Amino acid sequence: MNQFIACGIVLIASAPVLAQGRAPASIQAEMLKDWTDLKETLMKIANEMPAEGYNFKPTPPQETFGRRVVHIAVGGDRFLELLGGKAAAPRIDAAAAAATKAGAMKALADSFDYGTAIIKEQTDQTMMQTVDAPFLGPSSRARVFTFVMGHTWDLYGQLAVYLRLQGRVPPASQRP
Repeated sequence: MNQFIACGIVLIASAPVLAQGRAPASIQAEMLKDWTDLKETLMKIANEMPAEGYNFKPTPPQETFGRRVVHIAVGGDRFLELLGGKAAAPRIDAAAAAATKAGAMKALADSFDYGTAIIKEQTDQTMMQTVDAPFLGPSSRARVFTFVMGHTWDLYGQLAVYLRLQGRVPPASQRP
């Protein structure tokens, strides 16, 4: 009886989608959309900080804004390399890239482009295959991508604070 109830719930929940004639998106397609949207958001917030603000630190022990931006790129690349794609990871000299706005933004864009290439190589089946990832242990490729995206959103929150401490408003919070 429980199977019939579960099937009924799935059919009822799916009815609006089925009625509109749309099939659910693939895991790969959804991951690519989220990754592309994240790139746009991160490029906007990184661009919002003026070049001279890339050396700003809220307190002496904290990293500069530029170093936080480059951390997103370098950290993401390390995890994405675990997925075994054909695309080559960008080689980023973190210290040099973090020293300038142009360098940090290029590192960020290159990292996101690398992630896009890796996602495009995947299928729903390969997204569910297991890889061994630091901090996560055996995980699906999809889980590794969601980990990288979650980490990136965490750093987005840090970048928003850096901007506000400089009297700037993050792009996502700006009102026309």
